[in-house]
Amino acid sequence: MALKRIALFLALLGGINWGLVGAFKFDLVTFAFGFVPMLVPIVQIIIGIAACYAMFAYMIK
Repeated sequence: MALKRIALFLALLGGINWGLVGAFKFDLVTFAFGFVPMLVPIVQIIIGIAACYAMFAYMIK
């Protein structure tokens, strides 16, 4: 249950990030983790995996 909530939270953050990129050309992940450039793609991959997990976890219920 906690994993589903964490995945949903990360998926929502990913959606907010894409909205900000589309509307204002502002990447929240790069802003938050840009001080360690290697961390940015890792965080983006984790958010993407969480979104996929949340999609299937909430479809099956």
